[in-house]
Amino acid sequence: MAEALLRNESPAEYFKELVETAMERQRLAVRDLTSFYLVNLLTGFVHFDRSASDIEEPLGIRLVHALQAAGSRQRDGLREVGDLSLFISGFFADSLNRSLVDIDYYIQLGECAYGSLARRNDQAFGAVFDELSDKFSVCVDVLGEVSERSALTSNSDVLRLYEKWLRTGSRRSGDLLVERGIVPNSTVSSRFIQ
Repeated sequence: MAEALLRNESPAEYFKELVETAMERQRLAVRDLTSFYLVNLLTGFVHFDRSASDIEEPLGIRLVHALQAAGSRQRDGLREVGDLSLFISGFFADSLNRSLVDIDYYIQLGECAYGSLARRNDQAFGAVFDELSDKFSVCVDVLGEVSERSALTSNSDVLRLYEKWLRTGSRRSGDLLVERGIVPNSTVSSRFIQ
């Protein structure tokens, strides 16, 4: 019997398969709860309500406000900054070259937000936030692969991919460069063109 052209699955099932496949391909081992968190993050953005969030305020300012807040406002603010930083840098890395800030800015914001959450002694998600902070760049690569497999982005701009590799040292970006016939060399200064 021929495989169905359309699959009937929930967004969670769809993203779970993509996230697990991307993690296997990139040899990333994380806690089950961290993997579940990434799937839930992506599922949440399927039905993201722009009116419920203050989109106009820059993430750096939002991080400062969250760090200055207390209690649940601090926790919610830090989580929102971490989640948005991870989603934007994973799904829209290629579009960041047209903005004032680059992917490394979002990575630093996300690491800081999740790291601050991990230090709050949250019994349920403290270890998840600690792992997300420690492995933020690799999780960005996982979401980048999910984005590509979802046909939402393309890494056709080799120069941009190389710039991303220079800024982040991403193993996945290096592998993609090798697939395109370019061997990145970390021993050469970024001042020189290879």
